[in-house]
Amino acid sequence: MTRHFLRDDDLSPAEQARVLDLAAAMKQAPYDAKPLAGPRTVAMIFDKPTLRTQSSFAAGIAELGGNPMLVDGALAGIGVRESVADVARILDRQASAIVWRTYAQARLEEMAEHAAVPVVNALTDDFHPCQLLADLLTIREHRGELAGLTVAFLGDGACNMGNSWLLAGATAGLHVRVSSPEGYEPDAAVVATAAAIAAGTGGSAVLERDPQAAAAGADVVVTDTWISMGKEEEAAARAEVFGPYAVTESLLALADPAAIVLHCLPAYRGKEIEAAVLDGPRSVVWDEAENRRHVQKAILAWLLEEPS
Repeated sequence: MTRHFLRDDDLSPAEQARVLDLAAAMKQAPYDAKPLAGPRTVAMIFDKPTLRTQSSFAAGIAELGGNPMLVDGALAGIGVRESVADVARILDRQASAIVWRTYAQARLEEMAEHAAVPVVNALTDDFHPCQLLADLLTIREHRGELAGLTVAFLGDGACNMGNSWLLAGATAGLHVRVSSPEGYEPDAAVVATAAAIAAGTGGSAVLERDPQAAAAGADVVVTDTWISMGKEEEAAARAEVFGPYAVTESLLALADPAAIVLHCLPAYRGKEIEAAVLDGPRSVVWDEAENRRHVQKAILAWLLEEPS
């Protein structure tokens, strides 16, 4: 059966741990594993602007011995000139896997339904699972084991990062606190799913309106841009609403003294995060950015080699 990676809870706790172990091993020896030797091709489709996603997938696929094939979603006319199902049927004859960074999660799921090769979510409006694997690997590198740590996610809980933190964090046994203004809470179904997963892993998934209460004693403090792609026209209103949720030095002082700070980038200093925090000693954002390559290599290798 073809396995896909469309959202964070597509991996069980044991599978998530296996992928993270594989990513750590690949980081230590980046040129040893060659599951794409041939070279086999991986199609990368981008409907949204990209820097880290494209560069990390392209470099990672090359390190796995494969050939990254760039597909411009707009030029291909996916969903307009070509149906999503037809694109899936065409690309699975050319490539060993399909990576797609797009808008609607439903389009990604339609691609997976019709593709005979693994489909990987490189970002949708609803979930960002590759980023979360990179975040978890980064936390593990800096804080040891994941289970039992407390993560405070501050900002837009209704964005893909808020949803993914709940699911991936619960899967890892983390205690995840999402703190966002009224009207920007995560999807209720995602919260319920995360709580059900956490019941089996010893973690928790809660919403905490007060950003100071969310940050209190946290081992990891996370934020994201307040202006996600497609929300640019709301920039002024969002800056006012999200102001109290900015990661500042004074807010970080409430966290555990050994707390680390994550931001998936791009970052806007002086808005969702102070420059002194992003560029300060607790920030691990550059490790986080690098780790996209290692976890994406691991998920591709795992999808192509291990699932039955």
